[in-house]
Amino acid sequence: MSGQRRLRSVDLARLAGVSTQQIRNYEESGVLPPATRTPSGHRVFGEAHRRALLAYRALLGGYGPVTATPVMRTVHDGDVPAALALVDAAHAALHEERASLRAAREALEALGAPAGEEPAPVPRAGLRIGEVAALLGVRTSALRVWEAAGLLAPRRERGTRYRVYGPAEVRDARIVHTLRRSHHLFDQIRPVLEGMRREGGSEALRAAIGARGEALTARTRAMLEGAGALHGYLEYLSAAATTTGSTADGPGPSPT
Repeated sequence: MSGQRRLRSVDLARLAGVSTQQIRNYEESGVLPPATRTPSGHRVFGEAHRRALLAYRALLGGYGPVTATPVMRTVHDGDVPAALALVDAAHAALHEERASLRAAREALEALGAPAGEEPAPVPRAGLRIGEVAALLGVRTSALRVWEAAGLLAPRRERGTRYRVYGPAEVRDARIVHTLRRSHHLFDQIRPVLEGMRREGGSEALRAAIGARGEALTARTRAMLEGAGALHGYLEYLSAAATTTGSTADGPGPSPT
């Protein structure tokens, strides 16, 4: 298309704020459609490349390169449904992460003990499994099931190999017991335990969950922006194919 705007690698690099080598990498990886070449071998790009670059850069913000790159490559391979399936999978993964975070938040709220009911201190030497079971009002078999599920990790006494629950292990057992009574599943309990161990307490974990929720909201917005840019690019390709009979208009013939 001789009347089309012609762009060089440096033009696209300035547009995206990347190096000219990165533009070449984008073309070689399929992020951009193939460029035409001048007789001297220089790449020449056109409007399709500009739009592809902007769509890709928008996708990066929400989806990251692990998803954005194969999405663009699949589009340029001519398989738009497969590209959209990759987008769907990314949204599904985000939904699962948000659901897991919501479950952790609900589980954490379920741990609030009534005012004035502080748990009895645990002896420094720890408690045996039967003592913990009596303290919580559960069977020893329940504690063994929770341990087998990876929720509890009592140490073993030397020689006898008896389980010994220190203050941290008793705390974890209390958490598991409380959440199981609230019908939380093991997969919902596990991140709460891991978070409390990592963050050092329920308040720190609550703050971390809040921060993670804000990050997921920001990512969702970025994904919406990226999906909108991809939609615009697909609409452009569709219109170009209708007009020219090709999926992406190139930069036109090289000057002589």
